[in-house]
Amino acid sequence: MQGRISLTAVLCAAACASSHPQPSREAAAPAVSVPDDGSRLIFSGMGEGSQIYICAPKPGGNGPEWKLKAPDATVTDGAGAKLRHSAGPTWEAGDGSKVVGEVKARAEVDAAAIPWLLLGAKSTSGAGLLARVRWIQRLETRGGKPPEGGCDTDHAGAEARIAYSALYQFWGQ
Repeated sequence: MQGRISLTAVLCAAACASSHPQPSREAAAPAVSVPDDGSRLIFSGMGEGSQIYICAPKPGGNGPEWKLKAPDATVTDGAGAKLRHSAGPTWEAGDGSKVVGEVKARAEVDAAAIPWLLLGAKSTSGAGLLARVRWIQRLETRGGKPPEGGCDTDHAGAEARIAYSALYQFWGQ
């Protein structure tokens, strides 16, 4: 009987996970959970690329610091479909649709990686996949933190590209 329960639990877990509208890591960072507004997962993929930082003056003029300039990444789903991720933050699909996000919540999950985020769709354009997006999650981040040093008055304006990866999930109608 115990073997049957385990098999049933495994089958249920697989079936429930594929139909459940929230990411599997919701419990690890509830601050970045998608609101229960009827949105469904419409695209999920791994983003790989760089976070680009620039050595720029701190507010108030107390020397320079590394500030995020833009991401430069490609998000690829399991079937090979790709999105381009750039400044804004913006994601663009091959069908010409675009979504620009704005940060609604963040969670510091790994001190060695950029935070997990929940972004709301600030604007969309085009008639394709991304035109339906309401929410974007950045989860399971690796790397991407600004450099620890190298930003001083002698290096003002310098850029640093820091490798990162993240799971991106796009939710909408």
